[in-house]
Amino acid sequence: MSTVRQGAVRRRVLRRLPLNAAAALTVVICLFPVYWMVTTAFKPSTDIQSYDPGLVPRTWTLEHFRDAVDADGFALFWRNSILVTGSAVLLALVVALGAAYAVARMRWRGRRQFMLAVFIAQMAPWESLIIPVYIISRDTGMLDRLPTLTLIYFMITLPFTVVVLRGFIAGIPPELEEAAQVDGCTRARAFRSIAFPLLAPGLMATSLFGFITAWNEFTYANFLIIKQQDSRTLPVWLSSFQSTFGTDWGATMAASTLFALPALIIFLALQRHVTSGLASGGVKG
Repeated sequence: MSTVRQGAVRRRVLRRLPLNAAAALTVVICLFPVYWMVTTAFKPSTDIQSYDPGLVPRTWTLEHFRDAVDADGFALFWRNSILVTGSAVLLALVVALGAAYAVARMRWRGRRQFMLAVFIAQMAPWESLIIPVYIISRDTGMLDRLPTLTLIYFMITLPFTVVVLRGFIAGIPPELEEAAQVDGCTRARAFRSIAFPLLAPGLMATSLFGFITAWNEFTYANFLIIKQQDSRTLPVWLSSFQSTFGTDWGATMAASTLFALPALIIFLALQRHVTSGLASGGVKG
């Protein structure tokens, strides 16, 4: 390599050094709370309450994980969270797929107004609807029921799902479906056979977003499930480690670690599809 080329490479590295350093610092700041949660879950109680806590546990223990797993309602609340989250995500995908296809492929009166309403619904803070949702649920006898949470999580995730899938469908050339229709396929069969397989990254991205949103939601689960303790979900279960006598930080951190594992595993498994899906859904259309 010539001296001139080496100098150009060195200057390029030096120019990118501040940006790389800022990115590394951001990653450390974002990951440190997660690291502290996981390491605290493995620390003995004496080390957790020490005035001089270390970044690395002096001794390792699984006692807090055993306490979390043995806590009342562990398996039941896991089942509730999986049932509610899976149902809400699946329902949102089915409804949003039809709406996104209609907006991206068809021309009908009120299409722009419909998308504007979807964007407004996506930007609206869902916490502001707690009181109306509570009143409606109370008057219709839907309090303390898992289907109520499923419908709420469905409504929360639906606008984002419509927006992303609409952009992704718009990025698929309509000529592919038109060619299939010329060969004798109906519009529904052309979409199912040609376009739908190409939507996998978009479906993965929206599924992951919906899963994380519904899986982590606490406010509605705590506000609408009041009497029926057996209908509560994992975020509410995490608060059971707090009492008037204090907080069991070891069990809380262990339970939080177990709670975060499903979302982490799903993200790692789908991250390539998620990245392409978000990029395509955000640029196209």
